[in-house]
Amino acid sequence: MEQEPAEDAEADPTGAEDNLDEQDNTQVSLEPQKRPEEVKKKLDDTFFYTYEDVYSGPYATDDTEIPTDLLIFKHSFGYDCTRPVNLMVMDRHTVGYVAGNQVILQNLKTKYQKHIRSSCGGGIGFITAHPSKEYFAVGEKGKKPNIVIYTYPSVRPYRILKGGTEMAYVYGDFNRTGTFLASVGSSPDYMLTIWDWKQEETLLRSKAFAQDVYKVMFSAENEEHLTTGGSGHIRFWKMALTLTGLKLQGALGRFGKTAVSDIIGFVELPDGKVVSGTEWGNLLLWEGGLIKVELCQVGHKPCHEGPVSQLVFDEGELYSVGKDGVIRMWNFEVVDTADPVDDTGLVEMEPMNELWLGKNVSLNFITKIHDHGQSFWFAQDTSGAIWKLDLTFSNMSHDPERMCTFHSGGIEAIGVSPFTCLMATTALDRSVRIYDFSSNSQLSVIKFKQGGTALAWAPAVVNPEGGLIAVGFEDGVVRIIEVYDPKLLPGHAGHANEIAEINLKQVFKPHGAAVTALAYKQKGNVFATGSKDKTVFFFVIEDEYKPIGFICVPGPVQALQWSPPSYDKSTVLILCENGFAVQVLAPLRRKQDKVTTYHIKNLPTQYFHFYSIKSQIKLKEEIARREKEKEEKEKARLEWINQQKELGLEVEETKEEEPEEEPLPSIYIPEEPSPILCGFYSAPGKFWLSLGGYDSGFLYHCEFSHGEKEDPEKRKDEPFEVIPMQDTDNNPIHQISFCTRMSLMFCGMQDGSLRAYPLSEKGLSVGALKDYWYLNVHDNDNGQIRGMCCSHDDRCLITCGGDGNIFTFDLMSEEELPKELKVRIPPPRRGLEKEKATEDITDPDAYTIEEYKQKKEHEQKMKEAEEKKNRKREKLSALRQDFVFLLQKNQELPKHMQLHREEFEMDRRIFEELDRQTLQRIHLVQKQLAWEHEKQFIGLQKLQAQFRDSLELTLTVHAIQSNHQISTYSLLTVSEKYAPDKKHVDSKWAVLKEKWTALKEAEQTEEEILREISPVHRGSVAFEKEAERLKTPEIRKPTTRYIESRRQKIKRLVEKYDALKAKIMKRRAEWHELYKSKPRHNHENSKDAEEIKEARENIGCYRLKSATNYTLTENERISTEKKMIQLAILEDLIHKAKVNMNKEIVSLRDLKVSTIDEIKSLVKEVKSIQANLDASEHLPIPPIPQLHPDEVPEKIVEYNSDVLLKFKEEQEAKAKLKEPLEGCPSSRAFRHVFLQTPSVEEGDPMAQAGDASAVVTEEQESFEMGKAEPTEMELEILKREKIKNLYLQETLIKKINTLVINFDAELCLLRHKKLKMDVQMKSADLRCITCCEELLILKKLEIHEDLLEEKICAFINKQENVHSKLKSCLAQMEDRKCEIVMLEEREKALYASFKASLGENNEFADVLTDILKKEIECVEKKEVGGEAGEQNENKEEDDEKPDLKADEENCGSVNIVFDDSVCPEGCSEDLFLNTIQLRQQRIGIEKALEEEKKVAANLKKEYNALAIKAKEIETSLDTTNRELEAFQWEKLHKLNELDVVVPLRLHQVQCLVDGEMPRDFSQTLVFTNQSLQYLQKRIVDLRNEKIMQREIHKKAKEQHKQLLQEKKEMEMEIQGLEERCNNLMMEKFGRLVDFEAVQVHSVNIPMEQMKVRIMEKEYEHFMELKEWEERIVLLQHQLTKLTRENTSKLHQLNKFCHEKHQLETELESLTTGQGGEFEGTRSADIKETAQLESRLMHVTREVTLLKEEISQGRVDEM
Repeated sequence: MEQEPAEDAEADPTGAEDNLDEQDNTQVSLEPQKRPEEVKKKLDDTFFYTYEDVYSGPYATDDTEIPTDLLIFKHSFGYDCTRPVNLMVMDRHTVGYVAGNQVILQNLKTKYQKHIRSSCGGGIGFITAHPSKEYFAVGEKGKKPNIVIYTYPSVRPYRILKGGTEMAYVYGDFNRTGTFLASVGSSPDYMLTIWDWKQEETLLRSKAFAQDVYKVMFSAENEEHLTTGGSGHIRFWKMALTLTGLKLQGALGRFGKTAVSDIIGFVELPDGKVVSGTEWGNLLLWEGGLIKVELCQVGHKPCHEGPVSQLVFDEGELYSVGKDGVIRMWNFEVVDTADPVDDTGLVEMEPMNELWLGKNVSLNFITKIHDHGQSFWFAQDTSGAIWKLDLTFSNMSHDPERMCTFHSGGIEAIGVSPFTCLMATTALDRSVRIYDFSSNSQLSVIKFKQGGTALAWAPAVVNPEGGLIAVGFEDGVVRIIEVYDPKLLPGHAGHANEIAEINLKQVFKPHGAAVTALAYKQKGNVFATGSKDKTVFFFVIEDEYKPIGFICVPGPVQALQWSPPSYDKSTVLILCENGFAVQVLAPLRRKQDKVTTYHIKNLPTQYFHFYSIKSQIKLKEEIARREKEKEEKEKARLEWINQQKELGLEVEETKEEEPEEEPLPSIYIPEEPSPILCGFYSAPGKFWLSLGGYDSGFLYHCEFSHGEKEDPEKRKDEPFEVIPMQDTDNNPIHQISFCTRMSLMFCGMQDGSLRAYPLSEKGLSVGALKDYWYLNVHDNDNGQIRGMCCSHDDRCLITCGGDGNIFTFDLMSEEELPKELKVRIPPPRRGLEKEKATEDITDPDAYTIEEYKQKKEHEQKMKEAEEKKNRKREKLSALRQDFVFLLQKNQELPKHMQLHREEFEMDRRIFEELDRQTLQRIHLVQKQLAWEHEKQFIGLQKLQAQFRDSLELTLTVHAIQSNHQISTYSLLTVSEKYAPDKKHVDSKWAVLKEKWTALKEAEQTEEEILREISPVHRGSVAFEKEAERLKTPEIRKPTTRYIESRRQKIKRLVEKYDALKAKIMKRRAEWHELYKSKPRHNHENSKDAEEIKEARENIGCYRLKSATNYTLTENERISTEKKMIQLAILEDLIHKAKVNMNKEIVSLRDLKVSTIDEIKSLVKEVKSIQANLDASEHLPIPPIPQLHPDEVPEKIVEYNSDVLLKFKEEQEAKAKLKEPLEGCPSSRAFRHVFLQTPSVEEGDPMAQAGDASAVVTEEQESFEMGKAEPTEMELEILKREKIKNLYLQETLIKKINTLVINFDAELCLLRHKKLKMDVQMKSADLRCITCCEELLILKKLEIHEDLLEEKICAFINKQENVHSKLKSCLAQMEDRKCEIVMLEEREKALYASFKASLGENNEFADVLTDILKKEIECVEKKEVGGEAGEQNENKEEDDEKPDLKADEENCGSVNIVFDDSVCPEGCSEDLFLNTIQLRQQRIGIEKALEEEKKVAANLKKEYNALAIKAKEIETSLDTTNRELEAFQWEKLHKLNELDVVVPLRLHQVQCLVDGEMPRDFSQTLVFTNQSLQYLQKRIVDLRNEKIMQREIHKKAKEQHKQLLQEKKEMEMEIQGLEERCNNLMMEKFGRLVDFEAVQVHSVNIPMEQMKVRIMEKEYEHFMELKEWEERIVLLQHQLTKLTRENTSKLHQLNKFCHEKHQLETELESLTTGQGGEFEGTRSADIKETAQLESRLMHVTREVTLLKEEISQGRVDEM
């Protein structure tokens, strides 16, 4: 065994672990810091590890007897095609991919496999091949995983890279030369590591991102560049050599306006740009960390229909691989040079070539390999295939070739043939596959419409040939398929291409949800299916599977198991996901003709509802652990005591106090029951369960209870036996399979591992499953084992998992294996070739067996009901015929014998009830359709508002006698696009300009008005408040009256002072206003300035706008807002003009309608007149004008029920005939409405009939009258009537003609007016076009203009801030100067007072002067010397000090030490102390002066700096203003470049050349007539104005001279008055006095207020003192009284004591001297003694009470 090299030194500092999301560029220095003695030797190129020392083998506990080589890996039939990248091509025939904990190297030609196990057993994260194909890297998963580099084709472990990540590697990539390897890890560290893999060293490390990272890739051109992509991010890295070493710098890509997308595929282009894919299928071109463009196909169609999984740049071509199964080749140059063309950032382009692999193909990854000089690509298909592709896109290109096919996604179920080495698998990819695991080959595959979820191979008792398989699917369908050898079919020998074929024998749908379990009864006569719909269906097995019935269970079915044949009763164990176990007896077949449902309700059923006991087990274990710890402690204590006793030491056997124990954990029951994963029978009524969730970690032995019929949901059943399974708390058992040949129990775990437990003859028990054998097989994260079974002879174990892998293992050593195992394909059934193909169930919503049964029953009931209805209908029909016959008979009778219709009615109430019911039904239908009616009505309103209301229908009015016509303008609603709020017309620039102008014109020096002295006023107010507060309702005493009088006096003084102060302030304000109104020397009259400004603005300057010296005024500057408002106003004016014209045309149409109505009435009158005339006398009647359809367009959108019904009939006829109809039905329907308009010829037929009858009647009457011969009178009358009628006929016809002529004249006038307006509208439209073009130009230039205006605004704000700081700084400087002057004055005053104290000719003057000038603190002197530079700036101020100060400075420079503690002899002590005190004051003044000077110097520096800054800002502001003006001129120049159309007539052209039109109009100007006339008029006005201004100027000069003369006189008068005033003051006061100050300080109001307060306080104190004195007198009287009482008590006590003494003496004398005499009378003495004793006790009590009273009185006195 070769020695393993030492692990590479860790090279990442702590900074590499920081979160890198918050910064774009990270620099992590990862240069290994190695001392010379730590430098590791380089690894030899010939160094290899041994595979046995690297790979992770099986694990077995110490006491187990299972050999480590129990399972020998045989073959892998699956492929984890859903991994992002799981394909590695090593040569033309060999590919590699990850399969669980193995890497499979498979020869695509021979199907031979070579497997390499992971080194740590935690799974494999990625594989990648070296560019030379001589090595490949395997990145693993697990705690501290490794990257193992293997050689190829020898597959020897060459290098092991350690410490690159914490939990798992996600992706790895070699650079182009293969010297470096980049790897990226998963959560939690997401570490990006660059390896020098040959030396097993880490070059650089950095955290890639804070979310999932999918991929890392080196740049093909620049090996120092890398790119990582992942969840919602892309990052661009580069290795940079800095002064501190090699560093890894990462820049995060910014999506900007583009939606954030997961980045799966990306590639770096030769120029450093990066192209990446997106989730929606477009490509992103990155440059500088930003998205340059987003690429799509023409028409904004995405590049791929779905995510882009990979991008490849190969030999100058760019390929994109999509999940849609398409590979597209793009023009690299077009992609690389793409630039955005609009704000969307999208660039459209078409692929050069594309290859579509098929409908159900989804590509994840492609890789290239060269084969005999020709390059081929291998592709990973997530649908379960590996493709070989030719991407040369030429005529000689090969078609795509599918090299291998597999299941896609996790394997759901697996089954093994009971006779031979065949197995069947199914998955959600909708396929069922048959494998031969003896020859390691796939035999056949069949696909369906839904994914498979369960599978069971029928046992031998069901099918002796062993070719029948039951498969359950996710739509609830169960299909019975059969596998057979096609070569054995009659007539097909030698023609079959496949070894085995699959035939669909039977299909049925017992469930409405996914089928999860299938089970055959041991005897083979019953078949059971379980589903997620909580049902179990039973079938009897005959030639076909026939339904028995189904039962309902409490939860979704997880597994089914029939009881072994050895049990007395045949039962089935049903395991549900939600913790229920159910046992039912095998049902018996029923006669199906008599049952109406398949639901079996009386089947004996037993329930077990699992109740969690894991918490109780843990509690018992904790109690046992604590008891064991106590026993061990007690045992150790006893041993120690025995040891001490053996040593002869005495030990007190005192029991130690036990520490407080932690409380025991409480019993926990999960809210949701733990799911049952698997289980199996152990005995009749008993079974074992494996659970997930909280209750994992144990095998539970359970038993069904008997005789209980309670609700299953309320049951709480506990297992009676528990076996703990080691290390399964978070890794439960999902599958259990038994090997009878070797007495082993195999367990498939959640983490994809396999366990093998040896079994004893007694079966499972508590101590039987401690030892086990363990091997990681499937993927540890998503490789949960879903199926596991042994072969028919128990020589092979097969597993399938959620990772899509299917593994086969040999259950014996290689020596025991038979050399050849040939599979036997079952023969076909007899007559199979003649059978028709079974009809499959393809509809996922097809009826289940029960639903079909219920539907059939329902149809039978409906059929019976319909037959009954038909019989009733026939009976009713016969009755109706009889009634009709009776009616006919009644009609044949004579009228007097006929019965009335009412007599046939048996009861009128019947018809009333029928009518009432009909109305109710109508109302009910209306209610039912109310919502739909309202919905349709609202929809109609919306459609009308959208399409009709926004339009004004075009109206055309036709003339009656000519072809002239006039039409309205077609109008839309006024556009609000260019109509912003017109109130905000002022632009931002105007506001900025005003600010700047105001700042420029601000006064340099401002005069401030002195503020009123408000404290006095506030004091007076406070005084008044206090006076109010002190007012009391009591009778005032003389003292209070005096105080009140003083207060009133002060109040009057305050009022007088306020009035005087107001007068003074008013006078000051008047003077201030007067001086303020005084114009300055450079003052300009505002009125004159406004007139000058107006003149400048209105002056007739007609310079061309294209001239270089043309300048725009503020109002003439054009902005986007102004132009939009201008365009909106123009559109509004156009719209108003058109609306007005339309109104006139509509009025003309109304006139025509009224004219037609009038003509109709006149025609009617003419016809009535002509009825009385002969036909020869009739004049032709003018035709009645008709309204044309386009004159009443509003009728087109009118409709009624007849129109709608006709439209419906036409639509139904069109749908029925399916032939295109001529014209639009709706238009014909509306035309029908229009034709219904009544007219004379085509009007109401009844009216016409009435008119005709009236005429005929009149003719008949006239005819009858004509028969008789008229008289002369009658003839005269007839003659007059005839003349009248002829006149009326002629008059009416003339009137009709007049009406027609007048209308046509009105139309011609309006038509002429509209033609003129059309010309104006065309001009306005041209103006609108020009405005729109100008607006487009302005919008393009708006951004730059806004930037300039923002800069000007910023400069103005800065200028305002600097000016405010300058003002404040200047004010502070003035304050400092005042302080300095004040301190200097104080210093001068100090020296003056010192000189005054010395007097004249003082002999100690020098000594005292030295003492005064002496510096006490040397430190202060040094500090002063250090700041000499600042003091030099104020030399001029220092020179103004007196001579003594100069002497002080001169003396201060010499370090002479004086003893100032002793007064010089002969010197006055007071003078000496005064000098010391003055010295202290001098030092304080000098310190303050120095500080003030320092502050003043700093303020001056700050002021100078601010002044410089203000000048710079002003310069920048002027520069920016000039830039803005230049930009305005440039904008105007661009606007001038637009062509403006000006229509002119010939007479308007006045620039004639030799009387002819000029050929070139470029040097001409276009003026309006008004402007030209205004210019001519302005010339005359300016001449007159010039003469008038000269006269005004002359008068102003004369007035100016007069004003100057008056000013001199007024100044002389003021000077004389001032001299007189000064003289008067000198005579009266002796000096000049400020009268305002005298008036202000004449009354000291605060002092007066303080005096009043003092008086008030004195009065209050006096009154309080008086109260205390009165109280003292009262207490003294009380004390005297108590003293007297005490004295009397003492006298009384003394008296009692004296009496007591006497009595005691008498008593003693009586007892001693006369005892014998009174022996006889002893009883009387006893009585007397008792009386005396009682009296003594009474006296003693009184004495005690007196003592207490005396002591209490003393206390009161104190």
